[in-house]
Amino acid sequence: MTRRWVAMWMAAILAGCGREEQRAQPAQQVAQTPAPADERPVMVAFGDSLTAGHGAGPGLSYADFLQKELDRKGYRYRVVNQGISGDTTSGGVTRMDAAVSLRPAVVILELGANDGLRGLPVVTTRANLAEMIEAFQRAGAKVLLCGMTLPPNYGPDYIRSFERVFGDLSREKRTALVPFFLEGVATQRELMQSDGLHPTAAGNARVAATVMKYLEPLLK
Repeated sequence: MTRRWVAMWMAAILAGCGREEQRAQPAQQVAQTPAPADERPVMVAFGDSLTAGHGAGPGLSYADFLQKELDRKGYRYRVVNQGISGDTTSGGVTRMDAAVSLRPAVVILELGANDGLRGLPVVTTRANLAEMIEAFQRAGAKVLLCGMTLPPNYGPDYIRSFERVFGDLSREKRTALVPFFLEGVATQRELMQSDGLHPTAAGNARVAATVMKYLEPLLK
């Protein structure tokens, strides 16, 4: 699931030009008013490179587009992107305490794709996702679980058992579910980067719209 930012003081310099007869005045210190704390409830986007926005450029992850969509619709949440490229569900378990410490109101849990691509045991993926869901729920967060699939060369049996993890956990743990995180994106070449795995900026915007569709009922 990165950010951006430049100059104002030249106006003060230019304002002094052309008034050569005026004596320079000593600079006055202006008290800086600290920016107000962002007190909006936290929404954590917790995932791997698909959340981090790998390859799309700063400010172009799905989480960035989701923040804009939330703002546009008047939902007062602050999206915190905790996507780490290459992360597996085991990696998510080791760092979930950092997400819990933010006291999130909502967690969008997008992990498991790297487990599948590495052919890791489905039972391990399921156990790790269950542990994270339970930890986030104990902390008072609503969880939106994001489903995944795999390329066909992984074989139908492994793919079916992998896909089933997300639906089964959603029912068992009573979470909301995005059936397929890359719905309407993975099969559109123009929305995917050349690696065939990660969405472009336009693809991430589409992902955000998909996530919003399943997220919005949790916010009402």
